[in-house]
Amino acid sequence: MDTEALIAERLLAWDRETDPLAPLSGKQLKVLQLLSELPNERPFPTDLPVDEDVVLYRDDPSKEPSGGLNLLNFNPDAETKYSKIENAQQFLSWFTSVEEQLVEDEDILYKAYIAELSKHCDQYSNLFNNICKALESLELLREKYAFVSNKTNSLHEACEDLLAQQTKLVSSAETISEKLSYFNELESLSQKIASPTLSVVSESFMPLLSRLDECIAYVEENINFKESPAYLSRFRHLQSQALGMIRSYVVATLQQATQQVLPRRDSLSPSENAFTLYYGKFRSHAPRIHALMKQIEERVEKNPDYQVLLSDCHQCYFSQREILLGPSVSAAITDLAEKHKKDHCSLVRSGCAFLLHICEDEHQLFHQFFSQSTKSLEEFLEGLCIRLYDVLRPLIIHINHLETLAELCGILKVEMLEEHMQYGANELEAVKAIVRQMLEDVQERLVYRTHIYIKTDILNYNPSPGDLAYPDKLEMMESIAESLSAGGLSRASSRASLTSVSSSSNAVITSSEKDIEKSDKDVDGEGSVKDFEPYEPPRRPITYSPADLHGMWYPTVRRTLVCLSKLYRCLDKTIFQGLSQEVLSMCIQSLASASASISKRKTLLDGQLFEIKHLLILREQIAPFQIDFAIKETTLDFSQVKVAAYGLLQNRTNLLSFNSSNALLEFLLQGAPHVIEHLIDSKKAVDKQLKIVCEDFISHTTSFLIGSLQEFLEKAKIITQMQGSGSSGAISLSQQPFASAENLSQLIADNVRNLKTKLPTLQRSMSLYLANPDTEYILLRPVKTQVQSCFEQLLQIIRVNYSEEEQVIIACPSLEQLTIMLSPSITR
Repeated sequence: MDTEALIAERLLAWDRETDPLAPLSGKQLKVLQLLSELPNERPFPTDLPVDEDVVLYRDDPSKEPSGGLNLLNFNPDAETKYSKIENAQQFLSWFTSVEEQLVEDEDILYKAYIAELSKHCDQYSNLFNNICKALESLELLREKYAFVSNKTNSLHEACEDLLAQQTKLVSSAETISEKLSYFNELESLSQKIASPTLSVVSESFMPLLSRLDECIAYVEENINFKESPAYLSRFRHLQSQALGMIRSYVVATLQQATQQVLPRRDSLSPSENAFTLYYGKFRSHAPRIHALMKQIEERVEKNPDYQVLLSDCHQCYFSQREILLGPSVSAAITDLAEKHKKDHCSLVRSGCAFLLHICEDEHQLFHQFFSQSTKSLEEFLEGLCIRLYDVLRPLIIHINHLETLAELCGILKVEMLEEHMQYGANELEAVKAIVRQMLEDVQERLVYRTHIYIKTDILNYNPSPGDLAYPDKLEMMESIAESLSAGGLSRASSRASLTSVSSSSNAVITSSEKDIEKSDKDVDGEGSVKDFEPYEPPRRPITYSPADLHGMWYPTVRRTLVCLSKLYRCLDKTIFQGLSQEVLSMCIQSLASASASISKRKTLLDGQLFEIKHLLILREQIAPFQIDFAIKETTLDFSQVKVAAYGLLQNRTNLLSFNSSNALLEFLLQGAPHVIEHLIDSKKAVDKQLKIVCEDFISHTTSFLIGSLQEFLEKAKIITQMQGSGSSGAISLSQQPFASAENLSQLIADNVRNLKTKLPTLQRSMSLYLANPDTEYILLRPVKTQVQSCFEQLLQIIRVNYSEEEQVIIACPSLEQLTIMLSPSITR
């Protein structure tokens, strides 16, 4: 479709009824309609002459003449004539003539302007022809001037070229002479190097070597010169001869020093100074070799031949030192191993100190010969140090005692790495590497033996009857403490004599009171206790358990704390966290087992107090370790595999379909196991176990004091619920045999008697185990709350279900009386 047709089509679609290209709003359509109506209402021009036969029929179409409409036929050159227009063709002809006449009248001004413009153009053309003739004359004059000027400039340029050529020739002669000077040095240098009087330690040798390096560098830069390759090979041959002289001198000097020391080394007596023997002869040759090596080291980056020479000198030096020191170091380490055969710690300490001195002396001696360090020095020193590692490793892997392994870790980690080797890092890198390797071996052995220890001596610990003799053991220690106090020895003096023993249980319990109190708040018992004011016991001087003063803790607790204290200083943080998790978990299991044994042997109360006491001790003693006891364990969750497999079986028809419901693809995507990370915190495990035991203790203690009353309340609650539901045949509570006034009175009397008789016994046991009034109060406070809650429920039941005469017979104590009854016993 051409452009005009496309435009016409778009114009037609501009305001079509359906889907127009430029739709108009209602307001716009309304305005358009008003504009379209406005031309229809135009008045007829008043100044237009019309024929008599012309009739305007816009207002009254019925008056239109039958002969048609006569319009004005405009003709400016003639008089105005009127012609009668009878049809459209006549109107169009008339209208065309009028348009042509109007266009012609409009063009009159433009035609006049064109005539004037043509006149001016003719004038400008004449002026342009005159200017061109003037320019041709000027161009002729310029050419003549340029010819004369070129002749003059040529003469000047010829003179300047002659002067430049003369200067260039002089400069070329000087450059050739300078370049030839390097090539002319070949004969002079050859004669000097071939001279039998030349020595590498003479003052003229190093300048000769420097000039030789300059000549080689120049020839290499200008290898395109004629005969440069031949001269370069001859210069390099001279350089090889000079470097060979240096190599021969250094090797001969070092070998001579070694041969002078070897005979005396084999016959060295204890009174002779070994340091003077092994280092004195070498140091006497160091100044001359050091001067040569310094020059070689400065040229290493310029020429690889110097690097080869320096490497050869290093190799010769270390080979001679190995010949001299290797057997002596091995013999010295063997002597130390024999001397400290049964004392591994002394052997490690002495062996490491011996290697420290060796490395420091070797570094000093090496830098007296060479200015720059090299990796070969560290390799040589590691070769010397590995001899100690080879002797110690078989001993380390056979050590079974944790104390010995822990002490070895302390020696290697603290004494060696942190104290002795924190200075002189470059000199002691070889020893550090060996010490770190030995430390890793000791730590690995320590971890392995710790795993065995915690399984055999903590988890699988078989307690003796004396270990489970609770509370007999505590009573015996208390009687001993009282007898010592009565004999004039105070408890403070007893504590002073036991400063090496671990901290007392009072300190343990005091710092854990908030956690016990928090756990006790979760055990509120039945009924509301908001009306009771909490009783705060009077502050008393802190007492100490005699058993704690003498460190008579359960063996697994003591072993756990000792084990953790040793591991904390020896192992890395991450390894210690993993081991501490396992140690504390097994210790908690051993305490639970011991508590069950004590409960069977004595009472459940003794077992619970025993476990609470040692859990508090355990929690307090691990607090000083400034680490996070939480570790992450990663596991795989295969729970989705079963669901995905079931879906695969249900959708077997779409097993290999190529649509979105491919069963096999869904199984592969949904059945993959998920990686799950678990955060395990051993401190929280101790707190959790402590909370569980405290809750069991509170529940058992409440049943121990008012167990029969709790059973009555449960039965009464059931009967009250039946009465409230309106079940037929339900008997009121007061008519039940077990809830008669007489039986209820006897029940209350028995429970009050239990409170008066059993509370002192309970307080005595808690004081014996815990030896801290604040902790005793924190544990007994929820018991008091539950007792008060039970009596409150009982009072409500009595008021609702019994008459006043029966209430008198029952004689239930009021809450105020119960508070007075409980307060002295609880606060002692």
